[in-house]
Amino acid sequence: MQKRFLVSAVFVFLISILQAQIVSDLHADTWKGFKRVNFTIDGYHAYYVVPAAPLAGRPWLWRTSFPDWHTAMDSLLLVKGMYIVYLSIDNQYGSPAAMQEYDKLYDYLTGSLHFAFKCAMEGVSRGGLYEYTWAKRNPDKVTALYAEAPVCDIKSWPGGKLKSPGDSALWKQLLQVYGFTEQQAMAYDDNPIDHLEGLAAFKVPLYHIVGYNDKLAPSAENTTVLLQRYTALGGPAYIYPVTAGPQELQGHHFPIEHPDVWAGMILQNCFPVKEPLHYDRYISVRGGIDNAYNAMAKKKQATVAFLGGSITYNPGWRNMVCRYLRERFPATRFHFIAAGIPSLGSLPHAFRVQQDVLDSGKIDLLFVEAAVNDRVNGTDSTTQVQALEGIIRHVKTVNPATDIILMGFADQDKNNDFSQSKVPAEIANQEMIADHYNLPSINLAREVYDKIQHKEFTWEDDFKDVHSSPFGQALYFATMKRLLTLCFNDSLRAAKEAALPVPLDKNNLAAGKYYNITNAKLNKGWQLVPDWTPTDGLDTREGFVHVPMLVGTTPGAALTLPFTGTAVGMAVISGRDAGIVEYSIDKKPFKKIDLYTQWSSFLHLPWYVLFGDGLKEGHHTLRLRISKEKNAAGAGNACRIVYFLVN
Repeated sequence: MQKRFLVSAVFVFLISILQAQIVSDLHADTWKGFKRVNFTIDGYHAYYVVPAAPLAGRPWLWRTSFPDWHTAMDSLLLVKGMYIVYLSIDNQYGSPAAMQEYDKLYDYLTGSLHFAFKCAMEGVSRGGLYEYTWAKRNPDKVTALYAEAPVCDIKSWPGGKLKSPGDSALWKQLLQVYGFTEQQAMAYDDNPIDHLEGLAAFKVPLYHIVGYNDKLAPSAENTTVLLQRYTALGGPAYIYPVTAGPQELQGHHFPIEHPDVWAGMILQNCFPVKEPLHYDRYISVRGGIDNAYNAMAKKKQATVAFLGGSITYNPGWRNMVCRYLRERFPATRFHFIAAGIPSLGSLPHAFRVQQDVLDSGKIDLLFVEAAVNDRVNGTDSTTQVQALEGIIRHVKTVNPATDIILMGFADQDKNNDFSQSKVPAEIANQEMIADHYNLPSINLAREVYDKIQHKEFTWEDDFKDVHSSPFGQALYFATMKRLLTLCFNDSLRAAKEAALPVPLDKNNLAAGKYYNITNAKLNKGWQLVPDWTPTDGLDTREGFVHVPMLVGTTPGAALTLPFTGTAVGMAVISGRDAGIVEYSIDKKPFKKIDLYTQWSSFLHLPWYVLFGDGLKEGHHTLRLRISKEKNAAGAGNACRIVYFLVN
């Protein structure tokens, strides 16, 4: 553990040096009587203004537009000890390309200059597009959002498609910047008014100052829509309509009343600085993902797969990762494979990885999660190692250049283990395997537990469930983004194809695959159903309904299965009537397995069982029959086989 932390710490230190190297043309002048440090990032002018007496922790306000307009509040914050930051990336309208530059500036300020991890943001007019686009992607990094007459929907301005007159020339410019057709722009669903769940889950306060008669960015189609949606999601928001003083530029320009009040509210959210536990504590970069980077950045074509259970299947972090990669590499053609199936852990993954992932083409990057379902499903530690190692060796044998990231997600069982100073077996096995194969890994389970103990949030109010709330999804993604950011650094990358090390467990499932049910030799009592669907009204899992299935429902129904390999098992559907089966390999004494699970009363659950592993290489015969016995809670003796499993 200490060695891995040291390696990661050195890597992060090198990153901070390289972050400092991305800036150039440093020079100082003054702004409103305060020292201003100017520099460029990728050719864009940026600066930060230094308060005379900086507050502890370096809190800061990030201004996204028109830095010399309505500066009274900024000046007051400087007097109070906050830094003011600005990046001049005009006429980008908060585009994904602009957000990449925002990320670089943020990483430089927090990594090299040690500014506070979280900042407040200030968006004026079109600055609202930048402010909200970045904040929605990084709700964990903002303390408050202040906006004056903000544009919250491009259809309003510059589009002029609602009640605002818009600006036809700037609308054409926006279409070009985004690479949109008119139709695509009208269908765009990532305006500031859209997808506010993450910000609301983090309870980021919004302060909007609007002109009562603003014709260019009418509140009714911008601020009002945004705040109504935000508060409906449980987010805190404040709106202040200005009616006094001159209302110029069709009401879009108006005086700011009580700038001291707004400065005080922003400062209250930013100070004292409360630094969260940094993501780097829970990331192990190890060998990185250099081959995947080359596919994305150089070859401009990449396939990224996600192998996991419901945590991978459900929308959330996976969608955020896909969006991040598209925006980080806009010229790259991506193929994303969503191979998440609820309830499945490492054992099922080992046998389905060929069909569900590798058969779809050459994989450049694979995300793997199994720790939650391995615990819930009662997968023993030895099987976890054999299965996870089998997945890695299988994938790397097919394509040595495939990069793999292992991720251990959070659940209450793991929280309980950590509270007793125990490392959950699922996490220990993941880290052991990642170390052995020099793979990146993220210990999300430990991160969630530690942050709860650090009083950054609670499980009950914020995370809520193993299938986490938008808060948890954003937190998961933030850690993944940090890992990807570290791995994508240009100076620390070289393509490689390392030889596989000696296996940790000689009985690993590296040759795991599905074995067609038609290979079985059936006695009476079995039926091959070509398009199985339940008749009892229970729920099913995608991929395990309307498929061929071998069905036996009567005690004594038997079959034999000749196979070649070192392990054999089956994937079944365990519903309300799931029974008990008896099996024998190579005429050894019969053993029993109960197919009824704790979920069978309400779900036709995909359930994977191994009959035997560590067999001698060669030909074997499995004998299977339905027992007369049944689970006391079950309603029958059924055995429904979707696949046989052979290693």
